[in-house]
Amino acid sequence: MARILCIGDAMLDVIVRMQGPMYLGSDTISQISTHAGGAAANTATWLASTSHSVFYVCRLGDDAAGQVIANQLDTWNIEFKREFLSGHRTGIVVVLVDQNGERSMFPDRGANSGLSEIDLPDLSRFDAVFLSGYSLFNPLSQDGVLRMIDQIRKANVKIFFNPGSVGVMSNLGPEICRARTQLMDLLIMNEAEAEFLTGQSDTKSALEQLSQDVETVVITANRKGAMGRLRGQEIIDSPIKPITAIDSTGAGDAFAAGFIGRWIESKDLESSLRAGNSLASGCVATIGARPSVNPE
Repeated sequence: MARILCIGDAMLDVIVRMQGPMYLGSDTISQISTHAGGAAANTATWLASTSHSVFYVCRLGDDAAGQVIANQLDTWNIEFKREFLSGHRTGIVVVLVDQNGERSMFPDRGANSGLSEIDLPDLSRFDAVFLSGYSLFNPLSQDGVLRMIDQIRKANVKIFFNPGSVGVMSNLGPEICRARTQLMDLLIMNEAEAEFLTGQSDTKSALEQLSQDVETVVITANRKGAMGRLRGQEIIDSPIKPITAIDSTGAGDAFAAGFIGRWIESKDLESSLRAGNSLASGCVATIGARPSVNPE
């Protein structure tokens, strides 16, 4: 199986699943649960759940949330630097999930904002790197992450990149964000992120534009599945069967894991898209952004 380095925010997710419409200024009956989260951490866990070897680069505060996240990484046999930073808070995100399974997120990145090249392990160990845009587009961590990217490229390790969200990219604007995507070898993003970067609401047009910058581009489309394109080749569409989403939190992270694992082994776009769709479909059928069954 592949050896993959995942880089990005470690977060504690507080998921609020609303049982009806939100009553602003009043009470909304909800089911509330806490889970270890963070986009790159979620992808790392899904990769580990499919038997890949994973090292996760993150920063944890010296608090209860940091211990919870570390314990879950141990559960999935994910390697990481066991260092809890005194005086720093572990990142926390509140996730509001409506009756359709759609989520809105309110992140406090905490210790994650200090990521830099000093956090990298020996790069010769890995077949590929997965990098989350939450770290690259965070104004407080972007300089350190850019230095990370420079070292990874010098080591000739392929970088798979997910921008994170339109909200986080809005900190810098589309021109700077798109320029940074050109440092990557493969892009995985959703339709909203692709439109933000290209100004194109049509997914195929966005794919064509982005594949001028990066050799391989994949765009996910929620209930419609995903599309991908290798530069100079035809677009491949990979639809999915209808599924009732309970919670869409982490679906893109699961897709990335399924896609990356298969792509490293096969370099086949069609089967990699199917593998991504399969893991994402399993993710939205459960509450939380991680596999629901522990490896034991």
